[in-house]
Amino acid sequence: MDTMRERFITVTSKMLDEDPRLALVLAEITMDGFRPALRRHPDRVINVGIREQLLVGVGGGLALTGLRPIMHTFASFLVERPFEQVKLDFGHQDTGGVLVSASASYDWPAGGFTHMAPGDVALLDTLDGWTVHVPGHPDEAEALLRDAYAAGDDKVYVRLSEQTNAEPRPFTGPGLHTVREGRAGVVLAVGPLLDNVLAATEGMDVTVLYATTVRPFDDAALRAAVGRGAPADVVLVEPYLAGTSTAAANDALGDVPHRVLGLGVGRAELRRYGTIAEHTAAHGLDARSLRERISAFLRPGAA
Repeated sequence: MDTMRERFITVTSKMLDEDPRLALVLAEITMDGFRPALRRHPDRVINVGIREQLLVGVGGGLALTGLRPIMHTFASFLVERPFEQVKLDFGHQDTGGVLVSASASYDWPAGGFTHMAPGDVALLDTLDGWTVHVPGHPDEAEALLRDAYAAGDDKVYVRLSEQTNAEPRPFTGPGLHTVREGRAGVVLAVGPLLDNVLAATEGMDVTVLYATTVRPFDDAALRAAVGRGAPADVVLVEPYLAGTSTAAANDALGDVPHRVLGLGVGRAELRRYGTIAEHTAAHGLDARSLRERISAFLRPGAA
């Protein structure tokens, strides 16, 4: 199976051939994969070198000309380093474009903390109007990328990861989708953490929801899942900073008695490189740790 990043190269190269409005801006990362597209479209595939602020600035300028810019590099260099340009060149200028990241929270442990961005979605939450996609499988990434490229002049962030679920879920558009139904609580799994959540909640009387689009947050689906009966217990399991969507869930359930537990990547820096699996376990996001944490939070009767 190809990776999300490899699927990004395939889909974007094809879309550049099909849609003359699309333009791709790179900052060295993934440049080798796009050399054939560069030869075919030298006016719409631009490599600015290791200059991430310029990457976003050029994308903003292309948007002002009427093009649909796609900007790509590692998440830490796409959202965090050029955040001022994201805020001004797209938000202040009221233009649209597509940010496509790679190496999300800790996908390249050997790169160290400079190449990790668990706070990217939380940072974008400080800005208005961004749609955020978090696919859990390359097939989902392809569908979400195509949707993002065709999204008029919207501002879209597509967060690609080396981590994937074993199987894709049918793409039926944004929102929260029910994977399993139960009565003792709701567990929302985001993107590549679905498999871990399903393993962790096996045999538990809980509803499992799945999201590949987390912004805008699907208030209606969460309210429908918890119902209007007894006080609701909701667990959010996100592959980025723990608690990123806690406020959104609280707002969605403002008129319903509820408790929310936000699980995700911790704030403490893990200074040993390790592997992706070791980082996942250290942050308590492996199936065993999730089961312990979810069971401890839910009221008696869930298991």
